[in-house]
Amino acid sequence: MVLMAIIGLLAAAAAGIWYWAATTGSAATLEWIDARFSRSRAVELVAGAAYGDHAAQRVELWQPVGGGDAGKPLIVFYHGGGWHSGAPEDYRFIARTFGELGYPVALAGYRLVPDGRYPAMLEDSAAALGAIRRLAAAHRLPADRVVLIGHSAGAYNAVMLALEPRWLAAAGVPESVVAGAIGLAGPYDFYPFTSDSGRNAFGHLPDPEVSQPINHLRADSPPLLLLTGDADTVVRPRNSRVLEAALTRLGAPVTRQEFAGMGHAGIIMQLSRPFRRDGSVLAAIERFLAQLPGASPPVQRRTGQ
Repeated sequence: MVLMAIIGLLAAAAAGIWYWAATTGSAATLEWIDARFSRSRAVELVAGAAYGDHAAQRVELWQPVGGGDAGKPLIVFYHGGGWHSGAPEDYRFIARTFGELGYPVALAGYRLVPDGRYPAMLEDSAAALGAIRRLAAAHRLPADRVVLIGHSAGAYNAVMLALEPRWLAAAGVPESVVAGAIGLAGPYDFYPFTSDSGRNAFGHLPDPEVSQPINHLRADSPPLLLLTGDADTVVRPRNSRVLEAALTRLGAPVTRQEFAGMGHAGIIMQLSRPFRRDGSVLAAIERFLAQLPGASPPVQRRTGQ
């Protein structure tokens, strides 16, 4: 009984640290906690590279040890942090989580405010994808079939690349490369700006509406998955609701799912090993990935893995 009580206290303490880290933007703490847990399948860093002169313009490429599963796309992850904080190495738990499932994963950095004011974050996100494709091709990993994933500010980046073709075109990346995009707690219709993050990243624009994903709708967009928690008070679930409704009216392929009682930090926490809870967020992503054109049949995993 004493041992169980101690374990419970340690778990509660770890959860408290994780929540504090997530809500204060200390993703490095989240990464440190996740790295202490074992995985059924390890990942390895294949390559890292800079794609520009700015220190934030860098990418990492990871794959499961022994190679990824045939037919699975390359996942490209854009970190959150309100466009003012975050770094690829702070989100290596994303590489471990999806690598455990057989996916190669790239982590993309981009310039942050003040250097990363709009449109810099989108120019960099597209340029990072171009650099990732070159690295992937050099290491015989999927370079022509990628899925973009982002959390919060990173979800904005990922979804904007999927909706507005000019960013990829400017970076020399064919539209057809993007097989789908997944936004976790993303801001898609947030003007007028009510937060310092929004004002600092977009407030300089003479026409701020141009920065909003809701104003870049297209019926022929890649399939989109919009995930959010109904208890998110940082990026309100309304953002996902209105974008889904607008895209649905156009006949675009979009799916939205809300998670009861989940907040802004909770949705990214579920992609970690220690705080996966019921696995609902990861399960939703796996379903989406399995339904994409050209997807390989899902691998049956034992409950609890």
